[in-house]
Amino acid sequence: MLPRRQEYGMKRSGGARSGSVINFRSAMKLSSGRRSSAVLPSLLTFLVIVASGGLLLMIEKGMLNGMETPSPRGNGRQLDLHRGQAGGRSPDAADMESQILQEIRNRTIKTMCSQKNMPHSVWSLSPLQRKTLLQHVLVNDEYRFLYCYVPKVACSNWKRVLKVLSGALENVDVNIKMDHRSDLVFLSSLKPEEIRYRLKHYFKFMFVREPMERLLSAYRNKFGEIESYQKKYGVEIIKRYRKGRAKDAAITGDDVTFAEFARYLLDEDVERMNEHWMPIYNLCQPCAVSYDFIGSYEHLESDAEFVLQRVGAPPHVHFPERQTWYKPVTTETIHYYLCGLPQKLLRELLPKYILDFSLFTYPLPNTTTAHCRH
Repeated sequence: MLPRRQEYGMKRSGGARSGSVINFRSAMKLSSGRRSSAVLPSLLTFLVIVASGGLLLMIEKGMLNGMETPSPRGNGRQLDLHRGQAGGRSPDAADMESQILQEIRNRTIKTMCSQKNMPHSVWSLSPLQRKTLLQHVLVNDEYRFLYCYVPKVACSNWKRVLKVLSGALENVDVNIKMDHRSDLVFLSSLKPEEIRYRLKHYFKFMFVREPMERLLSAYRNKFGEIESYQKKYGVEIIKRYRKGRAKDAAITGDDVTFAEFARYLLDEDVERMNEHWMPIYNLCQPCAVSYDFIGSYEHLESDAEFVLQRVGAPPHVHFPERQTWYKPVTTETIHYYLCGLPQKLLRELLPKYILDFSLFTYPLPNTTTAHCRH
């Protein structure tokens, strides 16, 4: 078995970065919420302090620099950020929640990224880190934006949008198999001076998702449906972690358990992981790149609509609807898989994704014995 790595974060060098990290929706239907304008600033301030105060204290005290395994003791609740009619909430309420979320992320990212051991630009990253980042940033010169794609966070649909904007696709609903490389321009294909110009002048955005939900989505899709992943990764995982199977030539890799997958992740260097389970932080480097907007998978449709309006996309270009075969990762699904892991294994797995939880303000999942028994 490979030696288990303890590099949950990333070794960094470089000075603090100044300036705003996220210029969030300043123009997002504020006029319709004027009746709440008197309470919004105090509400935002209060929720920001409550939600991120503990994390910020840890950062300021340097407690995250040598991060130990945290006890997974969340309260099990997350903001219901879904737009819509569920629960009778109005669009204005959803917009306010989105603003609150952006403000919390803004403050958290700004504080975390101001630490001297964090990167302050793309050029302060290691060669491997920079290569990963540039290979995940897509460029559109006509509408002057950069999009850092994150697998399992609706990136296929965003790539469809980019292809429609470039004229490679007629519309986002064309029924064709997605080619993830053709008709797309990656930042890695440009010269350094061209990269610098676009990083400075283009609108930059990315989308994030609850870390364990994204991980489960990747596990169920790749090991349950994709034969190439079963052969490349599944066979190796079973040989490594299933007793008595190290030399079994009959392994097909199509029955990897989530516990075996978790053990595999523990032995992987986060900077060399497959992109489908590499932490979002390592893919998009939000400290090295000053993103103008960080959208959420939890309210994908409204955030995507905002981005399309912000970049000036034509009215006929819309974000694709989810496919009929889409299988959501529900709260019950997450509960089933995480509570099925040995507690020790789970406590070792969570720190691999600690920067995704903390920077993007997702609470650690509640997997206490009492909660899992319930």
